[in-house]
Amino acid sequence: MSLAEAVRRFVPDGAAVAMGTCLESMIPFAAGHELIRQRRRDLTLVGPISDILFDQLIGAGCVARVQAAWVGNVSAGLGHAYRRAAEHGQPRPITVEDYSNYTISLALLAGAHGLPFMPSRAGMGSDMSREHPGMAEVRSPFGDERVLAVRAVRPDVAIIAVQRADLEGGAHLWGNLGITEEAGLAAERIVLLAEDIVSEEVIRSDPNRVLFPAFLVDAVVHCPGACHPSPVQGFYRRDHPFYAEYHAATRTVDGMTAWLAQWIYGLPDRTAYLSALGADRWNQLRQLRSAPAASVDYAW
Repeated sequence: MSLAEAVRRFVPDGAAVAMGTCLESMIPFAAGHELIRQRRRDLTLVGPISDILFDQLIGAGCVARVQAAWVGNVSAGLGHAYRRAAEHGQPRPITVEDYSNYTISLALLAGAHGLPFMPSRAGMGSDMSREHPGMAEVRSPFGDERVLAVRAVRPDVAIIAVQRADLEGGAHLWGNLGITEEAGLAAERIVLLAEDIVSEEVIRSDPNRVLFPAFLVDAVVHCPGACHPSPVQGFYRRDHPFYAEYHAATRTVDGMTAWLAQWIYGLPDRTAYLSALGADRWNQLRQLRSAPAASVDYAW
């Protein structure tokens, strides 16, 4: 289905949405932009490192709560919209639940397994775990040892970018997977954004690259360039200057408003976005040095 339809059907106001689960790569910016374009409100954003995607959604007033390890701009450090919301309630106040990359993965792993929490030694005694609504130090049932219990996080939807998918929801993802498997299995629904649509035979030819059985996938969206400015292994590189340009443009509230008008509200879809980016810039990002993996024979 189209990205607009997938967002309409599966991401209502108030939803908890997991995105950016591969950390700095494969971030589904196109989906975040469509959430902004459809003016979703009161979202909870779940993820490890989402780069500027969460910052954009916060700056557009879409977000009520963040459950994440880091929000900002990897190239520049600071996310201006995130800081304005967290410190000054602009354009609206947000609740921030801090996790580490490891503890957010444990929270989603617990959700994926249907468990109430996952135990850990990491984070004990830290400021992060102190007075955290999703963490508590507990006594082991097998002795006096204390561990940190990380409460399960179960998103309403996980929006996941993949290199290729078939029409039934089978998909391949390669490169850094981050916590994509945990997030997808913990979520109530899965929406895939695919660079390529291929036959089921292609997906079946390499079963080890399939993260989820197709019957768990609710929507497949053919969306080339869905992750720009983040990279997609095998398709395009990270657009480093774009992050610097965003950082400079969004330093003020007026700048954020102008950036959203130019790059999201003023563009109807991802095709228009890539056109606004410019063919020369987009083609340069797609000039990659080939690095094929060794072939695999699944003979039996």
